[in-house]
Amino acid sequence: MQTILGANGVIGRELSRHLPSYNTRIRQVSRSPKPVHPTDEVVAADLLDPQATAAAVAGADVCYLVAGLKYDYRVWQDQWPKIMRNTIDACKRHGSALVFFDNVYAYGRVNGVMTEETPYNPCSRKGEVRAKIATMLMDEVAKGDVRGMIVRAADFYGPGATLSLTYATVTSRLQAGKTPQWIGNPDAVHTFTYTPDAGRTLARLGNTPSAYGQVWHALTSHEPITGREYVRLACEAAGRPYAMSRVPRIVVSLMGLVVPELRESVEMLYQFETDYRFDSTKVERALTITPTPYAEGIGATLKA
Repeated sequence: MQTILGANGVIGRELSRHLPSYNTRIRQVSRSPKPVHPTDEVVAADLLDPQATAAAVAGADVCYLVAGLKYDYRVWQDQWPKIMRNTIDACKRHGSALVFFDNVYAYGRVNGVMTEETPYNPCSRKGEVRAKIATMLMDEVAKGDVRGMIVRAADFYGPGATLSLTYATVTSRLQAGKTPQWIGNPDAVHTFTYTPDAGRTLARLGNTPSAYGQVWHALTSHEPITGREYVRLACEAAGRPYAMSRVPRIVVSLMGLVVPELRESVEMLYQFETDYRFDSTKVERALTITPTPYAEGIGATLKA
């Protein structure tokens, strides 16, 4: 049995598509879970409830924590430590391994390439939360109290990734016949992780005993793509002439006065103003796998 905590989001779905290769039963856990496969078990649980979390984990050999929370730093500060504590305690109680799917916020602004050895130096409130819960997990792993690992990804793009920035600024606008937009510096390098590659990485690592006790970066293309090049590839895939408008920081800040989601994004704009380079060489070498090229992934995203 392998259990997905925070099921039915884009990463949970992609992970679910790969797990049957490992001859395992799948349990989907969320507040309103749905099966991905006819044989999936579904368990409704609130991960803020320690008893409900423990019951959802019972019988699982591996648990994948892929939950998402409302994009509000106050919610993150209050709820993420509780969810991580409940999940760790449940895995310890039932002898389950824990795979935590994380982002790169804990690294903060990085001058160079982000690798698994990059130290935590958050420069945002959300980054501080992610550093706290990642440290909480790996401290337990170091003590031998739980078998666990962290798998990090860069910003998402991919089929069904409707909460990603590129969906809002590029994919949905092209599908609506509008001109794509870009926030920040369109000529800065910005790495993106293709969601099917993220799901494949999680499934492979979760079923590789030697992967535990480590931090990993999810499979991600090494192509040094910029915002401008991302938009160009998307326009080509959509059969549209290249065109792009830039949304400056001040506009995002002003829009954030009335749109809470944009207000919460302002502190993360540093990621789009300078180069954001993410490296997955470690997992490529360990598992002998290669990432999806951007042209292929962007084309599949638009078709979806």
